[in-house]
Amino acid sequence: MPELPEVETTVRELKKKIIGKKIIDVWTDTPKIIKRPSFSLLKKNIKQRKIRNITRKGKNIIIELDKNRAVLIHQKMTGHLLFGEWKKEKESWIPFKNKHLEDPMNRFIHLFFFLENGGMVALSDLRKFAKVIFGTKEEINSLEELKKLGPDALAVNFRDFNKKIKSKKGKIKQVLMNQEIISGIGNIYSDEILFDAKINPFKNSVELEEDELRRIFNSTKKILKLGVKLKGESFSDYRIPSGKKGNFDSKRKVYRREGERCPKCNGKIKREKIGGRSAHFCPTCQKI
Repeated sequence: MPELPEVETTVRELKKKIIGKKIIDVWTDTPKIIKRPSFSLLKKNIKQRKIRNITRKGKNIIIELDKNRAVLIHQKMTGHLLFGEWKKEKESWIPFKNKHLEDPMNRFIHLFFFLENGGMVALSDLRKFAKVIFGTKEEINSLEELKKLGPDALAVNFRDFNKKIKSKKGKIKQVLMNQEIISGIGNIYSDEILFDAKINPFKNSVELEEDELRRIFNSTKKILKLGVKLKGESFSDYRIPSGKKGNFDSKRKVYRREGERCPKCNGKIKREKIGGRSAHFCPTCQKI
């Protein structure tokens, strides 16, 4: 699932391409992606709306339109937004003018926003779990999933971070991934943050000392900023809007490195389950 660095990268890249452009049409072959309203109503009401801004809230992308309208997009497990031009050939959409869009991970196109200048914003989603909601800005901002979000992992200060983490009893990896506690962190970056902070993912959040919380806080800022700088992690489905891969994989220390050597102590990286998710860590560097 795209996490904060991937979503932030998507927002920053699309800002360069779509601000000020009008949406002239919409296409989908998977109407269930449109959660509110129906696809037919979306198509009717979004035409000729000008794109004013694009922002991020947690892992959600919000495209702000004129006349007080907005579109929320959550890419979910395997979705990512692309920008370019495609042409329909039989049952397939074929990209042109940009070879990076030919990457196999970019071929699962299920939604297009057609822009006035010929550009197109596409949603590629292998598993079709992504969701799109259209409405007034007030309706979007009042969505329960946005109201429940904790402070943004890149914006939160240490005092609030400390308070929020201590407010939820549980394994620290699970607490970091709880979007109602701190928003934006998922499976990949929680592993990398805790490794950098030398904190065992199974340690209970309420048992953490202030210096340990300070290390987690500092590592959160460090790892996420690096993730944004390198435009995200693309070892799986995610691609940036140009179709290229992000470069964070070169900095991935423990996530999906089970059995490999720890870059700090040369021990072996271990993988264990926490609440149905995998935690990757070094048992030596991250003693409980």
